[in-house]
Amino acid sequence: MGTEQRIRPASNPQVKTMDAVVQDVYGEAGDVLRFDQIPVPSPAGGEVLVRVHAAGVDRGAWHLMAGLPYPVRLAGYGIRRPKTGVRGREFAGRIEALGEGVTGFAVGDAVYGIGEGCFAEYARASAAKIAPKPKNLTFEQAAAVPISGMTALQGLRDSGQVKRAQQVLIIGASGGVGTFAVQIAKALGAEVTGVCGTAKTDLVRSIGADHVIDYTRDDITGRRYDFVLDIGGHRSLTHLRRALGRRGTLVIVGSETGGRWLGGFDRSLRAPLLSMFVEQNLRALMNSENSADLHALTELVETGAVVPVIDRTYPLHETAAAIQRMQDGRVKGKLVISVRSENTA
Repeated sequence: MGTEQRIRPASNPQVKTMDAVVQDVYGEAGDVLRFDQIPVPSPAGGEVLVRVHAAGVDRGAWHLMAGLPYPVRLAGYGIRRPKTGVRGREFAGRIEALGEGVTGFAVGDAVYGIGEGCFAEYARASAAKIAPKPKNLTFEQAAAVPISGMTALQGLRDSGQVKRAQQVLIIGASGGVGTFAVQIAKALGAEVTGVCGTAKTDLVRSIGADHVIDYTRDDITGRRYDFVLDIGGHRSLTHLRRALGRRGTLVIVGSETGGRWLGGFDRSLRAPLLSMFVEQNLRALMNSENSADLHALTELVETGAVVPVIDRTYPLHETAAAIQRMQDGRVKGKLVISVRSENTA
């Protein structure tokens, strides 16, 4: 283990502890995650401490857990080992304490948003990355929204500037980001075609897609689209361009190749360079985590335009199984970790 210490419960009985899923080294869920007791964190200035009721499982949780691709480690999460031992970044819960300088929130408020270390009973969150929980959602439903919902919203509204009556293709329409993207694109007035596997076509139709392409049977290039949001797979830029109209826009959200250095991110680097030499607009999404977009998502949810799709909910101690299910590619919509029932004292 070298000179770095495993995360241990505080020996001082005055220090409050909590249940959490933690890791000491990078690796796969079944190998490195364990259920443990660790100290409750304290909010810094501009932060709140949240008692987590539920946490969403997104692709980023796996990347930070595995430390892959390697640039993740270089981004400040730890070169050889994780700097912080608790994963999970999207949550819904109630504010337990306010850090210095926080206004507009009170202890006991039900909120949702982006935090740090959310696979635990308590987590810290910047006040600039949270918003009041949508009134018509449970905590489990709300926890599924922040990262995937904001990614879809910014990809369509900001990067794609999708307009009414445009033809929109969403690749990876049955996943966490994709299920939000289909619904948001419809709310923007687009005609939506979703791409997914055979077992998930009914789901994609049920959330509003006008057309569904089963990628195991049909190619995406049968028609031309004004906008393509590529969330899943690793199709070449050449192939994706064949699905675009002459001045269409492609936005790449993610790609998974398993590579340890770029892991598919190379397309995101090449797309804007190629865009300089063609009429089509090719770009990669650079998403932003902010409360304004959480408020925008709340409006869509509370009007019924967007409904979170939850594949399965797991208890906190089965977080490793949830991440493994996501890795297996079987998920329809989102997975959620249930941390605390509202009725629990």
